[in-house]
Amino acid sequence: MKVDPGSLRRLRRSLSPVFLTLGVVLLGYVGAQYGQMYVEQRHLAQEWEKQQQRARAEVQPTSTDDTAEKEDYGLTRLSAPKIDLDSVVVEGTSHRALLLGPGHLRSTPAPGDAGNSVITGHRDTFFRHLHELDKGDTVLVERDGKVFRYEVTGKKIVEPDDLSVIKPVRDHRLTLITCYPTYYIGPAPKRLVVFSKLVKEAAESGPGGGK
Repeated sequence: MKVDPGSLRRLRRSLSPVFLTLGVVLLGYVGAQYGQMYVEQRHLAQEWEKQQQRARAEVQPTSTDDTAEKEDYGLTRLSAPKIDLDSVVVEGTSHRALLLGPGHLRSTPAPGDAGNSVITGHRDTFFRHLHELDKGDTVLVERDGKVFRYEVTGKKIVEPDDLSVIKPVRDHRLTLITCYPTYYIGPAPKRLVVFSKLVKEAAESGPGGGK
């Protein structure tokens, strides 16, 4: 069937405003998501700093009872100097949670505690450069007025349903997970897992963080 060139031109002209509108809407949606992420991270960073100040204040004894339990202030700051990662971790790995920050997998120990602590993040936001971490690189966790320094021990690509990477351990480990390949268009079929092990726990973080 022969197609009239004039009809094609008219069709393209009529569709152009539609595609333009869709593009604007999509850009607006993405911009709103990034704006929300920025605002929430800024709020979390401010709250985290307040928690660190309260935790550092507890270093000064306020009671003669050495068995008094310290309060767990909750928020964790995750950073990796090599890839300029510096974000406050949110609790949970739901879609909404991961829009706001790297998410701590609730079924695993809190970052800094004994065991295999797992944190996941989106490959197009917070964990965009996670694939650049190599063996020996440093990952820092700051929580409750303390700094925990981890050293990357390795990384690998796994299937999304490979649960072996989050299995419990007895020592102190931190496992970071994101989708892979990093620049894949659409839902990525694999997962990138970066493993690290605790090498040093500082007694107290300084003002503004331990870095």
